[in-house]
Amino acid sequence: MGGIMERIGTIRISLLSARAAALGFPAIAVFLAALLAGGCGKKEQAAPPPPVVEVTNVVQKDVPIYKEWVGALDGYVNAVIRAQVTGYLIKQDYKEGDLVKKGQVLFEIDPRTFQAALDQAKAILAQQKARHVTAQANLARIRPLAAKNAVSQKDLDDAVGAELSTRSSVEAAQASVEEARLNLGFTRITSPVDGIAGIAKAQIGNLVGPSMVSELTSVSTVNPIKAYINVSEREYLTVRKSNPDPEKIPMELTLADGSLYPHKGHLALSDRQIDPTTGTLKCGILFANPDNRLRPGGYALVRAKMAEKQGALLVPQQAVTDLQGKYLVAVVSPDNKVDIRPVKVGERIGPDWIVDEGLKPGEKVVVEGTQKVKPGMTVAPKPYTPEAKGAPAAPAGAAAKPAAPPEKR
Repeated sequence: MGGIMERIGTIRISLLSARAAALGFPAIAVFLAALLAGGCGKKEQAAPPPPVVEVTNVVQKDVPIYKEWVGALDGYVNAVIRAQVTGYLIKQDYKEGDLVKKGQVLFEIDPRTFQAALDQAKAILAQQKARHVTAQANLARIRPLAAKNAVSQKDLDDAVGAELSTRSSVEAAQASVEEARLNLGFTRITSPVDGIAGIAKAQIGNLVGPSMVSELTSVSTVNPIKAYINVSEREYLTVRKSNPDPEKIPMELTLADGSLYPHKGHLALSDRQIDPTTGTLKCGILFANPDNRLRPGGYALVRAKMAEKQGALLVPQQAVTDLQGKYLVAVVSPDNKVDIRPVKVGERIGPDWIVDEGLKPGEKVVVEGTQKVKPGMTVAPKPYTPEAKGAPAAPAGAAAKPAAPPEKR
């Protein structure tokens, strides 16, 4: 129906054009002829331009393979300071957070009660010593008399027993003196190690003692300092198989601000068992800390160079698409045609990803614009520049952060 109407309109325009020419209106005739020509022609839609994508070459080079573990820092020795006697706290002799020496006094408890107990114990000791001297003198007199049968055997036995009894009393009194002296010494609470003393958890005037729930403070030796990490059972077995002496593997430490700690570390200890709930083994890495810069409880990202992969193929992580557990890469051929390939990926190295299978050195892969392309599509490639994206490329061998999954497109 529409075609018939178009033909009728064309006939009308032709008749009007002929009539205008016969009446001497050539301009109108030309206009109607042009309108007729425009109406008879078919409109052709222009093909859209190929999408612009950013591409980069597959790079082949030798790269070190690192393993990374997130852990926490802890003191080499953490001494919990508690009161060993009960009394009122009268003095704090250290500044919280400062370095203290072994034997340095940290707190003082009121010593008067303990000084009195020591004095009393010394007096009792003196009494027992006097009694012992008297018993010794009696025994010395009775022995020669007993030898001459001048006294009975019972008198001799009583004298010997009295001497032994007073001697044991002297020893008991001497022990009481030592105990009282120790208790008096415990009123001056000292640091058992060199380290950094923490914030005091008791105030001047508090009644402190062994039954306190919380400690007075803690002192941590931080040079060297330990970084505790949890290694999976699989990683543990792999390291043991490839490195018979894992204690010699150099360890690097990345701090919470992203800076690399200048001192290398080494494996110092491993727990006796693998945690059955997590399947991990707790390990301790020692790092030198000469300026006490690192403190217990700090964030620690520990990494170790486990191997070096020869001739590895690298592509930016943005070029890899994760589609339901399958990894895909868009490859651009020399004639700018797109081929979507499945690939097998390996370790992440900085912003890049090692591709074990599916690519060849020098091939061009789509980094930005993978959502625009389909297999066989023609694209307009342009070089990918990481600097333009505000993410400068990391040096080869720099490990990626563990929590960065591939971007899904």
